[in-house]
Amino acid sequence: MTIVITSLFFIYGIVFGSFFNVVGLRVPKKESIVSPPSHCTTCDRKLGPLDLVPVFSYLFLRGKCRKCGSKISPIYPFMECMTGILFALSFYMLGFSAELIVAILFMSLLVIITVSDIAYMLIPNKVLLPFAVVLFGVRLFIPLEPRWDSFLGAVVGFAVLYLIAVVSKGGMGGGDIKLFFVIGLVLGAVNTLLTLFLAALIGSIAGLILLKRTGQGRKTPIPFGPSIALAAIIAYFWGADFVGWYGNLFF
Repeated sequence: MTIVITSLFFIYGIVFGSFFNVVGLRVPKKESIVSPPSHCTTCDRKLGPLDLVPVFSYLFLRGKCRKCGSKISPIYPFMECMTGILFALSFYMLGFSAELIVAILFMSLLVIITVSDIAYMLIPNKVLLPFAVVLFGVRLFIPLEPRWDSFLGAVVGFAVLYLIAVVSKGGMGGGDIKLFFVIGLVLGAVNTLLTLFLAALIGSIAGLILLKRTGQGRKTPIPFGPSIALAAIIAYFWGADFVGWYGNLFF
């Protein structure tokens, strides 16, 4: 039964992932998420039902528009699959608990900001602020232990990132600072700091790989949002294990 329900969460995830792609790509451009309907960005053909089945339409059409043959970005099916995996993982790890609500909201936010940051190197306030308000309210009724840890985490996340931005003279974007405020609400203080450490590590590795493959200069900007998102997912589900492992090394 668990496998069936987990599979359903995966299906829900890829469906919502399709919508999250739209949000992540349109909101930063101040476009409506409902109008115009989904269309080919090259020939403007309105997409039909067979073009809109998450993941499978991309595979069936071999990654090309049915009319003009232009290539469809693989970011669409990739983020749909990732959303499905994250929704399924949330249920697998948490079951039908109250915390599952937090997990689904948090995974949704991380998917959307990843899409927007990859596309535009921007994490829009119109995405962050609604999620911040909702997650703040949710944490009042589904708190961490101790209860105040969410709010301490939000303060720590915002303050540390703001300090880094000041010291680095703009090396950290405003969207990243506000994102860490939301991460703090969800994760608490310790796991927020763990997220920052992991994000820096992941971002450094990604930067080195990009430098090696493309030969671009070290000062070439790369989106930090995906690294933060991956680090936050690790910290959310396995943060206690990481902290426990680290503590055992020294105590």
